[in-house]
Amino acid sequence: MRIPRPRSLAGQLFAMQVVLVAAIVMGCSLFAYVTDRSQAEETARLQATATATAVARSPSVVAAARSANPSALLQPYTEGVRRAAGVAFVVVMAPDGTRWTHPEPEQIGRQYLGGIGPALRGETFSERHMGVLGPSIRTVVPVYDEGRIVGLVSAGITVQRIGERVREQVTALVVAALAATALGGAGTYVINARLRRHTHGMNAGELSRMHDYHQAALHAVREGLLMLDGQRRIALVNDGARELLGLDGDAVGRPAAELGLPASLTGALLASEPRVDEVHLTADRVIVVSTRPVVGGQRRGTVVTLRDHTELQALSGELDSERGFSQALRSQAHEGANRLHTVVSLIELGRIGEAVEFATAELELAQELTDRVVGAVGEPVLAALLLGKASQANERGVELVLTEDSSIDDGVLPPSLPARDLVTILGNLIDNAVDAASAAAVEPRPDQTARPARARVTVTARADAGELLLRVYDTGAGVDPAATGDVFRRGWSTHGSGRGLGLALVRQAVHRGGGTVELDRGPDGGARFTVRLPLRAEAPA
Repeated sequence: MRIPRPRSLAGQLFAMQVVLVAAIVMGCSLFAYVTDRSQAEETARLQATATATAVARSPSVVAAARSANPSALLQPYTEGVRRAAGVAFVVVMAPDGTRWTHPEPEQIGRQYLGGIGPALRGETFSERHMGVLGPSIRTVVPVYDEGRIVGLVSAGITVQRIGERVREQVTALVVAALAATALGGAGTYVINARLRRHTHGMNAGELSRMHDYHQAALHAVREGLLMLDGQRRIALVNDGARELLGLDGDAVGRPAAELGLPASLTGALLASEPRVDEVHLTADRVIVVSTRPVVGGQRRGTVVTLRDHTELQALSGELDSERGFSQALRSQAHEGANRLHTVVSLIELGRIGEAVEFATAELELAQELTDRVVGAVGEPVLAALLLGKASQANERGVELVLTEDSSIDDGVLPPSLPARDLVTILGNLIDNAVDAASAAAVEPRPDQTARPARARVTVTARADAGELLLRVYDTGAGVDPAATGDVFRRGWSTHGSGRGLGLALVRQAVHRGGGTVELDRGPDGGARFTVRLPLRAEAPA
């Protein structure tokens, strides 16, 4: 019959540990038995030697050896010594081996069974020999009287008595061994029961396969996966998370607070409550972060998922721009229809001159802005952006002005400055400036300074001296000097919660291009943002 093997890893370890504990206890017990038996025989020999030596040196024994009837004097004495010393026999004999004493009186006068040669030569010796009482460990000592051997003393303990002593010790040893085995088995069971809970009853093969699947899945997913332990140290990180957070190869084991991440992102990683789809910015990426604590009786750590929304955010910004352009075109189409109706009505009324004057005035105004932008900005993406933003601003009652010194030739922008980043930078700055100028047109300024005649946003776009200069300022209320250091932080906004991403994206795009962005007060009293980007490929600092 085949004995079934334990399936789970905990069961296998339990069986192995029980067998190991039992083998160790049995081995120790056998060693203890052999050692105890050897020690018991040695103890018996020493006890016999001490008893025989004491009797041989007793003056009463020497005096009895001189008497005519030694047995009468020595038999009571030796029996008393035997009982007191706990030996099996004490035999006093003549030098020729004739017994003078014996525990069995009928053996008195008979020949001693055992060797006496060494004792007759004056030596004390021990031996194992078969005697009247059975096999025994005995010691023979000479009795001296004025330097002459007048008798011999033999004391011994039977092997049977030694065995009884060993059996008593073995019984105690077996009880201790069984107790140790039971205690070890119980401890092993408790430990393995806990292991079984942690391994969910899986065996070694299943755990190995799970580890392989885990590693494959970990490195196959494109999203970032980060696991922190209870001390907020990195316990696991996949390739996607390393790329998104810019981590090096030795990131595992490092505290999350020491990774050099932005403060808001670090706060999200260290938070004890779950976070769902929070947008955070690193030096060059837009990351959506979700966290979930791992709880099992106590906080065991945090699972963090990271999704790269850099491209999506850029596309979203472009979509917003396109939506704005579409609305501007729709509005212009509506206004064009109104103007066309006006021109037609003037013609029908016979006012030809006034109709021509009205039509050409509107065309000149629109064409002047288009010619100004196209003539100054040869980069088609920026030119289209400026024209679209001008239309949007005009719909909101804000004039967008391009300064006279603006000049960007087509082809001067290097590949290190992608058009998408320029749209992000200039588009967000113009949008914020239009918002500020439009709001200031209907609200009094906090500093009570005079409001310009018309809300205006002024843009400078110039490429010279090896750098691209983008400057935007407005007629708005400006930025509180105390908040200058916070305007580029994600979430900072003067329009309430849920906004405040545009300037953070501006700083991120400027960082990718290796440039700088500055904020001060413009000549019209509003905020002035100045961006400088190198026109040669440089790695961001």
